[in-house]
Amino acid sequence: MPFQAACRIPPAGPGHYAGAARPGTQGLPSARNFTAVPSPAAPATRAEALAETLAERIVSGALKPGQRLDEQALAAEAGMSRTPVREALRRLTATGLVELRPHRGAVVASPAPDGLRAAFELLAEMEALCARWSALRMAPQERAALEELHHAMAALVRAGDRTGYRAANRRLHGLIYAGAHNPPLAEVAQSTHQRLAPFRGAQFEAPERLARSHAEHGQVVACLMRADAEGAAEAMRRHIFSSGASWESISGRPERSERRI
Repeated sequence: MPFQAACRIPPAGPGHYAGAARPGTQGLPSARNFTAVPSPAAPATRAEALAETLAERIVSGALKPGQRLDEQALAAEAGMSRTPVREALRRLTATGLVELRPHRGAVVASPAPDGLRAAFELLAEMEALCARWSALRMAPQERAALEELHHAMAALVRAGDRTGYRAANRRLHGLIYAGAHNPPLAEVAQSTHQRLAPFRGAQFEAPERLARSHAEHGQVVACLMRADAEGAAEAMRRHIFSSGASWESISGRPERSERRI
């Protein structure tokens, strides 16, 4: 498949929002203006986009612990049906950002730091394995596609396009999963990645995180291009721990070193 067809990066542009903000619904993506971006890792559905937006609001403190998330209000604000809203809340419940309470429905939770650190630790090891095998198994055209996508992401960093960068980031990690040519490993890595997607998406709200993320990708890609399996694994592990530390930074939670996370 031609690279441009598989990995086209959407143009930068401001987010679109529908209607006046209601409590618990600030900054939600409008269904009329949202276009899912295909990815080798996973397509960005409306539910995923909404979950990521809500996660950013929760992690940044715009939505407070205990605050109720009303399905109907969220659906009206985002300009979508209640079905993707329910799915978004289900995803956030699975991550621990949202919890369901009797007689109140979905409310913002205070996620347990140790549980999130354990999940980031698992993701770091799964992605490190993917990077290790990709370094040894990627075909020349797969390496070329990965390198081209990484270079294209530099424009998104310069533009400060967080939305476009998040979409391209999913593609880049998806290419590395695929490049490992180990479907069971890719499946575990992908499911863990999806579980942590709201937190990993929220990291890009931290100052300079786009540039740091792109630089970390550069270290991984450089190792993959020269078939350095150990270097690729270690660079990817550092990258995932760094994203976890960035989430802790913007959420106000204490950071730990990557060897203690």
